[in-house]
Amino acid sequence: MCFFAPISFPAPVASAHSMSAYGQPPQSALHSMAQALPPTQQLTNQMNAMNIGGYGAFPGGFPGGPAQMAGPPQKKLDPDSIPSTTQVIEDDQAKRGGQVYVTNIRGQVPPLVTTDFTVQDQGNASPRFMRCTTYSFPSTADLAKQCKVPLAAIIKPFATVPKNETPLYIVNHGETGPIRCNRCKAYMCPYMQFIDGGRRYQCGFCSCVNEVPVQYFQHLDHMGRRMDLYERPELSLGSYEFIATLDYCKNNKPPNPPAYIFMIDVSYNNIKSGLVKLICEELKTLLDRLPKEEGTETSAIKVGFVTYNKILHFYNVKSALAQPQMMVVSDVAEMFVPLLDGFLVNFQESRAVINNLLEQIPDMFADTNESETVFSPVIQAGVEALKAAECSGKLFIFQSSIPTAEAPGKLKNRDDLKLVGTEKEKTLFQPQRGVYEQLTKDCVAQGCCVDLFLFPNQFVDIATMGDVPSHTSGSIYKYSNFQVEVNGQQFLSDLRRDVEKSIGFDAIMRVRTGTGFRATDFFGAIYMNNTTDVEMAAVDCDKAVTVEFKHDDTLSEESGAVMQCALLYTTIGGQRRLRIHNLSLNCSSQLSELYKSCETDALINFFAKSGDRITNSYRNLILPDAMKVFPVYMNSLLKTPTLVGSTELSTDDRAFHRLLVNAMGVEETQVLLYPRLIPLHTMDVSSEAIPAPVRCSEERLSESGIFLLENGLCVFLWLGQACPPDLIQNLFNVPSLGHLSSEGLLIVKQKDRSEMLFRQHLVEDKGLHGGASYMDFLCYVHREIRQLLT
Repeated sequence: MCFFAPISFPAPVASAHSMSAYGQPPQSALHSMAQALPPTQQLTNQMNAMNIGGYGAFPGGFPGGPAQMAGPPQKKLDPDSIPSTTQVIEDDQAKRGGQVYVTNIRGQVPPLVTTDFTVQDQGNASPRFMRCTTYSFPSTADLAKQCKVPLAAIIKPFATVPKNETPLYIVNHGETGPIRCNRCKAYMCPYMQFIDGGRRYQCGFCSCVNEVPVQYFQHLDHMGRRMDLYERPELSLGSYEFIATLDYCKNNKPPNPPAYIFMIDVSYNNIKSGLVKLICEELKTLLDRLPKEEGTETSAIKVGFVTYNKILHFYNVKSALAQPQMMVVSDVAEMFVPLLDGFLVNFQESRAVINNLLEQIPDMFADTNESETVFSPVIQAGVEALKAAECSGKLFIFQSSIPTAEAPGKLKNRDDLKLVGTEKEKTLFQPQRGVYEQLTKDCVAQGCCVDLFLFPNQFVDIATMGDVPSHTSGSIYKYSNFQVEVNGQQFLSDLRRDVEKSIGFDAIMRVRTGTGFRATDFFGAIYMNNTTDVEMAAVDCDKAVTVEFKHDDTLSEESGAVMQCALLYTTIGGQRRLRIHNLSLNCSSQLSELYKSCETDALINFFAKSGDRITNSYRNLILPDAMKVFPVYMNSLLKTPTLVGSTELSTDDRAFHRLLVNAMGVEETQVLLYPRLIPLHTMDVSSEAIPAPVRCSEERLSESGIFLLENGLCVFLWLGQACPPDLIQNLFNVPSLGHLSSEGLLIVKQKDRSEMLFRQHLVEDKGLHGGASYMDFLCYVHREIRQLLT
């Protein structure tokens, strides 16, 4: 698995938890279903629902593989004759690449996530913020059942907007705050219809007629549109922000800017590996690049430092001090923060004291023999510090091992590969409850996001240690058997991106819909206390929430289906804002219309997060054009670590993968399930252009070639055994293979043992740990359908 490699998320990947509705709120029926079945059993049920027999029933094989096949041998299909993902991607780029995508048409299907295009917002949110599984909803619940396409939106409220696109406008209505519908509380948007000469408006969501506040009144033109339509972002755009009034703030007072607390495990492993020294060196320069509010000189974010093993050490780094001061808390059962003044400081003001501290930390613990660590008290300390400072923030925790020291949250090694493939397999991925559940609640209530950097040499129970990060919109990074010279660069680039990325804190999100349908289930690195409020301790540019919708009435084909995502959050400068994204879809009573408007990449994102419902409409023997490569993604998903029940995969790797996927957006799941395989040897060195990717299969490799494989989590360079030395010289400007530095990428030579790590990403081939090739899967599905039809 490439998860043995240093791993984490280069842009634009997120992290979190998933594959079944794992960690979802108890009200989800889905959750109880998922909990009731082990992953392999779930799959058998899914495949039965798809009429594909029990995928999990044959160890390492595939139903209909050689052992099960009867009758005459089949003619071998030409691999080039089956739908190709790389071809679909190339075609979309050729057709829609480089164009301006204008969002003024209801229900239009955007270009693929892999296509390079520019968005012009004219009344619907950019697909960078919202993508749907279909852009034409079935008009009735019965039709929805019949078409079997899940109705979902993948929302990335903080998605990065490219430099050549307009950033979101900020609307300030002063003390009166944003205009909202009296009944359903939807915010003013392009779907509100002004009537009665502009004195009233009809809500586009619930149809309630509202009075227009005096200060907001404007005359209508001969078309019934307000005269100031194009001067007001909230009337003409799909996405914009409102400045929130004090009613939207905790205790009705403006929030303080957030704080970042760096919490470093200084036990024997982290000192010996050189990690602690590496972190301290990096922070000296990295803290200059903390994110800052647009138009400000310096960051308003405060910083604090803790080191720990079995006990915690807090540091006073007040700018007036000549030397930093350490304060020790050894009673980890009753966690408190021993100092208020001087713990959270402005980096610019305290730079000298902080640099002094970062110089001293590696030396202070250089001779340590302490190998035990605590974990839960570390998070508790962070939350308490933020509470005392009355602010939200983020904890960066660098931990090497499972917390075995006597303290709340102490964990034991419960890994048991004998459970794989049994009813009890699911228990391996359920977090150990107790103290961590309460900790999650405390973190969410305070707006405290936890980012966890793990450096394990053995089992660390990621399912449990990742539970708080994955419910506080945090990220999890894992570097197994960490060595500075091997994984150091990868870790530093992850840390830099994690510290610098744009982010909001203490967020709450609501998804409102027009009449006839509603949001029912939510998947992501989120916390839910009730059925409607999505709580996020933080929200950054990588995190996505997948929302499923269900009918509660008939939808009108004339008015379509509208949705509004409203996100209330605190900026890094300490301002309370509302970010609004609106989207309007078509409704249809024609199945063909629904299938034509489907988006495969969004569908696969939904299935990747709700793994207990991998059923789909294979009723059309020939899949509609929009979904012709759906089977290749589906087959790839069935071979992911989470869903493939193999004892060759470690429980931690499987849990890690599950947590990662749950916060991913459509771009991330697309490239994870169909990696880019680029033939570098065909590159024209004099040009900037990168060669087009080829199909992800061993058949496409050549002995004299060099290929780059990238899936958003790891990068491999594969070298054919006959690749000429001058090719290496030309491409990398080094005399031979031996001179290639492997920082941040794994170099794999054909026929080497390490080739196994690379091969498992060739998703069109047979899975290393079980699972069919794309060709076999397709043949099998077709055969099943033929039987159904006869």
